[in-house]
Amino acid sequence: MNSNNEAIIRVLGRTSLQMPNINQLKLRDILEEVMYDYNVLTKEKSLISSDIEEKLRLYISCKRLDGLAKGTLDGYILDINKLAIFIRKPIATITTMDLRMFLAVRTKNLKATSTNTKISCLKSFFGWLFEEEYIPKNPSSKLKLTKVPKVLRHPLSDEEVEILRQACTKDREKALIEFLISTGCRLSEVIQININDIDWNEMSLYIVGKGSKERKVYFTVKAKLLLQTYIKNRKGDINEALFIAEKFPFQRLKSRAVECEVNRIADKANFEKSVFPHLFRHSFATHNLNAGMPLPVLQRIMGHSSCDTTMVYAELNDDNVKHAYKMVS
Repeated sequence: MNSNNEAIIRVLGRTSLQMPNINQLKLRDILEEVMYDYNVLTKEKSLISSDIEEKLRLYISCKRLDGLAKGTLDGYILDINKLAIFIRKPIATITTMDLRMFLAVRTKNLKATSTNTKISCLKSFFGWLFEEEYIPKNPSSKLKLTKVPKVLRHPLSDEEVEILRQACTKDREKALIEFLISTGCRLSEVIQININDIDWNEMSLYIVGKGSKERKVYFTVKAKLLLQTYIKNRKGDINEALFIAEKFPFQRLKSRAVECEVNRIADKANFEKSVFPHLFRHSFATHNLNAGMPLPVLQRIMGHSSCDTTMVYAELNDDNVKHAYKMVS
């Protein structure tokens, strides 16, 4: 079989999968007519050397020195290694079309936000390569981020929070829910907290958030009492972590375990809406903004670099908007 025929058959196969009702015989006739004056050459990938992995090691080393979080670096490593498998050619010869073809496959079933994460990874990697003069041209400069549809995450109402509280039966459940709603911490931050991090007198603690930035957060008297009761009665006191497993060896709770705990509480409360740890962060922002907390203060507590980001999390209620309008009109 020559390369032209092989290419035609592959195109027919891929097209029929995407469009089952297409007339394959007619499409084949068209392809054969168009390709009559061409000779298709296959790429012998085994003879092409790629230096993507080598450049990736240099890139990760530099970004680690810049203080990027481990989770971010792990994501970069995963995506660039996938790129190295997909494109077997010298990195200096990679084109924008190569990257677009890679993204078309890599992001086929992903949401817009996840797709943008992959695009941002490529733009960061190739932007660094260009700045360091490893490549003559940046092939990622023409890549555009996907438009993300604006989805309103409706926060928990005061009534819904109280229903969740009443559904809690175990000390850990009560302490966890109260801590989430009173601090607005990210899930990744909660699972890293140690008991010794907490200032019980001031009811505050310092946490390390995104970008390794440290900030101070506060919690309520109710959260303090529930946390102290949980710590006093739990097994495995030898573990320094704030939230730990209920069974031996009483390890620090991981993200998935906290998510499952919140889901179980929501199920007991007969909630129809989806309840997840990050929803408490949205609810915290909305509640405090509507209660009159100045936006810069809320921004600082939540660890945002921009007030715009904070407003994505918070939702002003109509009464407050109406009141503010009347004050200035």
